[in-house]
Amino acid sequence: MNYALIFAGGTGQRMNTKNKPKQFLELNSKPIIIHTIEHFEEHPLIDGIVVVCLKDWIPYMNTLLKKFCINKVIKVVEGGDTGQHSIRNGLFALYENESVPKDSIVLIHDGVRPLINEQIITDNIECVKANGNSVTVTPAIETIISVNENNEINEVMDRSICRMARAPQCFILQDIVDAHNKADAEDFSAIDSAMLMSHYGATLHVVEGPPENIKITTPSDFYIFRAITEARENAQIL
Repeated sequence: MNYALIFAGGTGQRMNTKNKPKQFLELNSKPIIIHTIEHFEEHPLIDGIVVVCLKDWIPYMNTLLKKFCINKVIKVVEGGDTGQHSIRNGLFALYENESVPKDSIVLIHDGVRPLINEQIITDNIECVKANGNSVTVTPAIETIISVNENNEINEVMDRSICRMARAPQCFILQDIVDAHNKADAEDFSAIDSAMLMSHYGATLHVVEGPPENIKITTPSDFYIFRAITEARENAQIL
């Protein structure tokens, strides 16, 4: 079985939002997180969804799920102090659910990454079936360098072999839960699930997604989201 874990525990400081977290900002009268969830709600291979949310916003999240007729969400879980802790909370909500097999595929996705599509979800599921995990990436379109503590360039990377890690990042439920348990025991912190799994020895496999699969973090990201959404809607009409 296949489950989506949508985490949206951020407060939107870089978005400069004053009244609500960035995941609840609206485009066409629909919050960003609903735009995101709908991709998984409408995908025929997704059996259920867990949403991780800021504690004080859980009642509002439940209201939105009802308003927009989201039926696959099986639980809304309180977020943690970090992104890693938030994902852990969502994973354990799945793991402790007796109806969810431990060998299920779980697609971990940012609530503010709404510009995915059905093909990305399908490709990730197929990659996990074949290889045990899957990380969505896009090619690096600019030169990547590494620097030292003096802000001097250490290395100019070969762009042809560089990729930008994005989401969803997908694993077998038992495998990713085991990694989180080890991280808790060792107090290890990772920037994302791919780094966490790699740290504990997993050989990771990639699925290439479109460049527009951005995370909405700043006001300019939101404007890009709006422009792409409007272009897609206009294309349907034309």
